[in-house]
Amino acid sequence: MAKAEKSVAIAELKSEFEGSSAAVLTEYRGLTVAQLKQLRVSLGGNAKFAVAKNTLTKIAANSAGITSLDDLFQGPTAIAFVKGDVVEAAKGLRDFAKANPLLVIKGGVVDGKSMTPDEITKLADLESREVLLAKLAGALKAKQSQAAATFAALPTTMARLAEALRAKREEAGE
Repeated sequence: MAKAEKSVAIAELKSEFEGSSAAVLTEYRGLTVAQLKQLRVSLGGNAKFAVAKNTLTKIAANSAGITSLDDLFQGPTAIAFVKGDVVEAAKGLRDFAKANPLLVIKGGVVDGKSMTPDEITKLADLESREVLLAKLAGALKAKQSQAAATFAALPTTMARLAEALRAKREEAGE
């Protein structure tokens, strides 16, 4: 690869690192081209799966300010650059790795924080962003309903107390 081509490749990888919310490094040794294509399809629009030379990728990651991945650039390495929902991409990688044990998740970085393979698997176990937001909205709505019921009960209780007091005074002949 010529020096100019290397510079272009490093610049492209650097922009991928900077424009992604997460990057997950995997080892793909033994996977066929068809399996890699299937992996790319399973990741959907959330992630871009790229195979690149370790040296160039390491230089690009370092120039993007990511130094925590340096130890992972050994053996055949491919990177999943996640631009969408990190949880969905992690699920796609985890599920593909279960079906194809030759794909090994080495680690990654999510929002600047280094992640181990176990942490990425735990991330994949989370529910999607939409589900979590829906649960939060439901919990907030339930609390608002409880508050409204409490506020509505106060005047009703006062009216009942006043009526009971009036009835008691009537019985006593006052």
